[in-house]
Amino acid sequence: MQDIVITLLQKMFILTLQMSVPILLVGVVIGLMVSIFQTVTQIQESTLTFVPKIVGCVVLLIFLMPWMFSVFITTVNEFMAMIPQLVGAM
Repeated sequence: MQDIVITLLQKMFILTLQMSVPILLVGVVIGLMVSIFQTVTQIQESTLTFVPKIVGCVVLLIFLMPWMFSVFITTVNEFMAMIPQLVGAM
C-alpha cells in the first residue's frame, strides 16, 4: 500500500516537472536576453521584460500542447490502472 502511494506521488511530481520546466526555462532565457539587451542599450523600461516573456511562453504552450496532453493522458491512464491495486491493498 505504502509503495503504491509513494510511486503515485513520485509520478505526479515528475509529471509536474515535465509540464512546467520547458515553459519556465523559456521564460528564464528570454528574461536573461532582455536584461542583457537592456544593460547594453541602457533602456530601463519595466514593461519591456514582461511582453517578450509572455509571448514566448504562449508560443511555446501552443507548440507543446499536443505533447503535454499526450503525456498527461498517459499518466492519468496509468493512475487509473493503479486504482484496483490501491483498493485491494486496503
